[in-house]
Amino acid sequence: MSGEASGAASRLMQTYARLPVAFVRGEGAWLHDAQGRRWLDALCGIGVCSLGHCHAAVTAALQEQAATLVHTSNLYRIPQQEDLADKLCLHAGMEEAFFCNSGAEANEAAIKIARRHGQRQGIDQPQVVVMEGSFHGRTLATLAATANRKVQAGFEPLTPGFLRVPYGESEALEHLAGHRHDVVAVLLEPIQGEGGVVLPPPGYLQAVRRICDRQGWLLMLDEVQTGIARTGAWFACQHEGVRPDVMALAKALGNGVPVGACLAAGTARGLLGPGSHGSTFGGNPLVCAAALAVIDTIEREGLVDRAARLGASLLTGFRQRLEGLDGVVAIRGRGLMLGLELDRPCGDLVTMALEAGLLINVTAERVVRLLPPLILSGEEEGFLLETLSSLITDFLRREA
Repeated sequence: MSGEASGAASRLMQTYARLPVAFVRGEGAWLHDAQGRRWLDALCGIGVCSLGHCHAAVTAALQEQAATLVHTSNLYRIPQQEDLADKLCLHAGMEEAFFCNSGAEANEAAIKIARRHGQRQGIDQPQVVVMEGSFHGRTLATLAATANRKVQAGFEPLTPGFLRVPYGESEALEHLAGHRHDVVAVLLEPIQGEGGVVLPPPGYLQAVRRICDRQGWLLMLDEVQTGIARTGAWFACQHEGVRPDVMALAKALGNGVPVGACLAAGTARGLLGPGSHGSTFGGNPLVCAAALAVIDTIEREGLVDRAARLGASLLTGFRQRLEGLDGVVAIRGRGLMLGLELDRPCGDLVTMALEAGLLINVTAERVVRLLPPLILSGEEEGFLLETLSSLITDFLRREA
């Protein structure tokens, strides 16, 4: 068995440094292996399974739709897609939606909208402003928009058309506005996820919105990780009362089923017409049924407010246990998107947590990233707090 498994694994492209565990069953906030051991999933498949694993409503929707109709293509009307567009636009205050399969594809659609916007203004080489510390995907365009030299290396020449400025500094945008006449849009994350759960200063999104309005630029928000109730609002931009022109979504939208969306409003509405963009699988009946079940569940169970309450409780709990500890730089987050920053690389904590029955992630080398499910119970919250706090304390003492 082990030889067969090893042979099969060797035929996979080695694009992941996988941990030595395979899960065979999920239930709520827990994942189980074939031997019956279980782990609390505080990463949610990287912010995907926000309702937990095998949520009854999503499972029922998938079963019913799979037994009815899985796929037709976008050559025809898809009622479930139309319903999902209505729901998303209602909660986001947006006006139209394009459906795809991932966050990278949603951001690709956003970039195409920006270029179409620029071309219609007579700008032959339109530029999109992106941020230091950003992550927008691994396709060629989103790779160029991403500020991570490690993931870009070896894939040059990078797609042109991007200007980079420091995240959280509206003054840098003001400077560009006075010196560049080829900018057409700003693309940013309301909270940087892969960059280390970095929150901008209060009022930053509002300032960017004002600059974009004045300059005629599109404000495009990558809410792939922050959207769908993760931060204690339907979308993180709503904490500042900001509506973008373009919004990219994916991850938690399907609770594990691959579905992404690019929403548009205002000036960005109608820029993509027939033949200008498309997706074979995007928004098929199966994935839209799952996404509708996700949204209905969040609405019915009040999970937006629950995410806000749980996140505040976890932040308080971690600060009580870890703040002031030598080696802890910052404990930050919003809703159920938390980052615990240390003063040293801490990748070893991932395997330490795995051994302790907890699934976490380290990003930006020094930040423990937590994206627990919105349905986390009080007992599970306590397990997460106590286990991870003890692991971090032990790690810092060992590395002192």
